[in-house]
Amino acid sequence: MANLEILVSELPTLIQSLKLTIGDSNQIMEQIILINNAQEQLRNIKKLIAQELKFDRVKNSAIATLPRIGTVASLFIPSVGLVDPAIAEKFGHSKTKISLTELQSKIDGWIEWGYFLQAIATDILSDVPFVNQLNSDINYLSIRTKFQIIAENLQNNLIFEDINILEHQLQRLSNYQNELLELQQKLNYVFNTIKNSRNLLNILLGVSAFCGKSGFALEWLDDDHELIISSNGKFQELTDILNDCDYFQEQIAALIIQGDTLREQAEQALKKIEQESNKKPIISQHIEIVAFSTQKIVRSVFVASSILILGFGSWKIREHLSLTQEGSAAIAEVGVAIAKFKSAQKLGMEAASLVQKPPHPLKVWQQAENKWYQAIILLDSIPNQTSVSDRAKKKLAYYQINYKSISQRVLVEKQALANLELAQKLATEANLFVKNSPHSLLIRQQAKEKWKQAINLLEAIPESTSVSIQAKETLPIYKTNYAAIR
Repeated sequence: MANLEILVSELPTLIQSLKLTIGDSNQIMEQIILINNAQEQLRNIKKLIAQELKFDRVKNSAIATLPRIGTVASLFIPSVGLVDPAIAEKFGHSKTKISLTELQSKIDGWIEWGYFLQAIATDILSDVPFVNQLNSDINYLSIRTKFQIIAENLQNNLIFEDINILEHQLQRLSNYQNELLELQQKLNYVFNTIKNSRNLLNILLGVSAFCGKSGFALEWLDDDHELIISSNGKFQELTDILNDCDYFQEQIAALIIQGDTLREQAEQALKKIEQESNKKPIISQHIEIVAFSTQKIVRSVFVASSILILGFGSWKIREHLSLTQEGSAAIAEVGVAIAKFKSAQKLGMEAASLVQKPPHPLKVWQQAENKWYQAIILLDSIPNQTSVSDRAKKKLAYYQINYKSISQRVLVEKQALANLELAQKLATEANLFVKNSPHSLLIRQQAKEKWKQAINLLEAIPESTSVSIQAKETLPIYKTNYAAIR
């Protein structure tokens, strides 16, 4: 057992190495070797577990004991520190004691994941066009970074001092808008490639275009067998990237509209300056147009950019303000809808993770039930005709089915727990009856009835419940006592 505990202490390092970083194709072969080494160590741990379980069975068969709560050796998986919820299931729950049988099952899953990564790596290296595209993508900024740079540049104030400076600033504004249009096209490519491709390598090309220089790693498969990737410490499902594409498209559209308004105002200001310069000597003036600002991107919150009205003497431009406000309100509504959708997805993933590998205590089923309920409320509150409304409706139908199923499991678990507690109460009363009046025929008859009721209650407990094992272990004792009274 000591050697096994030492090897298990190395599990966090082994599991963390079971990922495939995609970006620089030259490093993929090295990663295949690391994954293979990790699999070999996992197989060694599995062999030691098999030996330990065999020894445990031999030892238990040689000793006659009353039913026990734990018959199989167990261990703690060492803590891996803070783990993103998206891949929590990959590492398991480090603070919870795990049986060797359960650990065997987890090891099988990790080894299988390693084979999956090796197969992908082999496919990548054998596909020359794919490798060339990967090597090209790492020369470009990620979509997220590129958008942030453009947004920050557009925050610079336009200062009108003379015609030459103003024309230069207008050219820069035009260049940034062209870059936004190019970014839109790239987002369309990423979205369509990930959503419509049936080939995994094609999907990975879309992810590669999205992540650019940041690169990305294949981390795990979630409960719905959806691929989880990481990039710059951010963990996402493929669906999350599609949501981000929608999110950036909305922000870019807002920037382009507001940029057009700003440029039109600046062009009119330029025209005004030229007209004034033709009428009288130029009077030194310092006029500023404060560009709209785009807040730092936050996945669950969208803050619309603001435009200040241009002031030039007594001249004001207001005709675009109401339209801009309406557009900002609509964009804000979309941002809120996306935030709700993401929160609902997170709750759904947490709920699904909670109920993996049943049976579970009643408290766990109730926690999952509550998370599904919260997720349903969020999805049901998403307005129609937003970018996520169709996906929200599909998720809502799926989550409602899960909620109904989990609610049923809660009822079953409650009834099973109630049966067990009542059976224990009846057994205690039966023992007390016989102990206090061992020779009374009436008392013995009442005790026999209580044992019979307790037996019926235990036999009615479904095997799928968390108290089933305890019921099975207790049932032979109750039957023996019942037979003794007869």
